[in-house]
Amino acid sequence: MPVIDPNHTWTLLEERLAVTTNERHRVVLKAVIEHMKAEAAADLDRLMATLSSTPAYHFWYEGNDVGPKGTDGVRTYYSDFVASRSNVLEYTLDRLVLDDHCLVTEGFLKQIYPSTYAAQLGFPVDDESADYLIVHRQLLLWPVDGNGMIQGEDSYGTGPTSITKLSFEELPQQYIDLVHSSVG
Repeated sequence: MPVIDPNHTWTLLEERLAVTTNERHRVVLKAVIEHMKAEAAADLDRLMATLSSTPAYHFWYEGNDVGPKGTDGVRTYYSDFVASRSNVLEYTLDRLVLDDHCLVTEGFLKQIYPSTYAAQLGFPVDDESADYLIVHRQLLLWPVDGNGMIQGEDSYGTGPTSITKLSFEELPQQYIDLVHSSVG
């Protein structure tokens, strides 16, 4: 059975949307749900269409902001993300906080990495032919402008909470198709 299901990423948001009557809150939820689904589909144009004209991402790492800024910077970030073949992920949310201008999500981000890319990022891996499930605790702020466009992401996370070598049987089909299309 696959260790992740990308569809779980937006489950809590869709549950909240189903019971939310505040129209502005519905706009914020719908914007983030669409963004998450576009990211899961690796549809760069659809993903960029969810963003404001001047997106700014803030990824906080060791006290420094290393996130991309501006449309070109964010497009390059997502293009590189898809090219890394680490874009099959599940963000299992424990909590969300919502107001008229921002959605806050918190949970465990589970991502599968080919070993070569995991090693390039500095994760301790011991098998060049393996795939690894890397789990982080993450909090994201999703600011949304008056037009319902996402202004960026502010990301706060821990280092990895676990790194697990996976068997082929544990890999989701989407990942197999992306990374191991000649296997099987």
